[in-house]
Amino acid sequence: MNLARKKAAESMQMTDVVIEVLDARLPQASCNPLVQELRLHRQRPCLKVLNKADLADPAVTQAWINYYKIEKDIKVVALSCKKPGDAAKIKKLCQELAPHRNSSLKPLRMMIMGIPNVGKSTLMNALLKRRVAAVGDEPAITKAQQRLDLNDRMMLIDTPGLLWPKIEHPSDGLMLAASHAIGRNAIIDEEVAVFLADLLLKRYPALIEARYGFSAERLDGAAVIEAIAKCRGLCKKGGNPDLDKASITLLQDYRCGILGRISLETPESRNAMRKASES
Repeated sequence: MNLARKKAAESMQMTDVVIEVLDARLPQASCNPLVQELRLHRQRPCLKVLNKADLADPAVTQAWINYYKIEKDIKVVALSCKKPGDAAKIKKLCQELAPHRNSSLKPLRMMIMGIPNVGKSTLMNALLKRRVAAVGDEPAITKAQQRLDLNDRMMLIDTPGLLWPKIEHPSDGLMLAASHAIGRNAIIDEEVAVFLADLLLKRYPALIEARYGFSAERLDGAAVIEAIAKCRGLCKKGGNPDLDKASITLLQDYRCGILGRISLETPESRNAMRKASES
């Protein structure tokens, strides 16, 4: 990560616009403060891409768009990088952020940044209309920077996913883990699943009930995991519920969108968390 940060800082000198790819389900939790630090140091404008918007709560996504719109030198767009028509919006929005770079002599230089597994490589492949970057539902697929020409007036730099050294809020780490931005060797599935279940009980209890067929009333996160194990017949030897398998079931259903369109944070919840940490 230190090497990736150093390389990103070097490339920022030759960049006109930063394309910051975020997870639309947790935009601020998936926003690496190092990206903002690097681009502000070089005074580079930014296009915030709320990727995986097809998995997020559309009303909450619109609230995040309104939230980011008021920031200086920022444009924001919600899309799914898996849809070619959505990715096509990126070039026009970046050009608007740097209108002076629009010729073969002065091509627009765009740099894609973001944390692991938010869809940077998928976006890059969609923009280039060919597969040039490895894609997978695992963090840290991209290992090194790539420089590629979109056309004679636009150049793209892809960077490895950057995580920051210390995550300030524990809930951010749990949201990132639930959304698969952190590898499984660094997390405990049951702990993450209980956190996710508690959040779903608070905001989307009907989705739990619709997917698993039990009443979520008066349950907490741990009880939801146990109920999933029972209703799916996930048992260990001796008949005890297999909480590990039930946890993975919930996490996979959330990550794939099977549960429904879910956002883990809102601008209001983010502001409340920040105020609580400052008090």
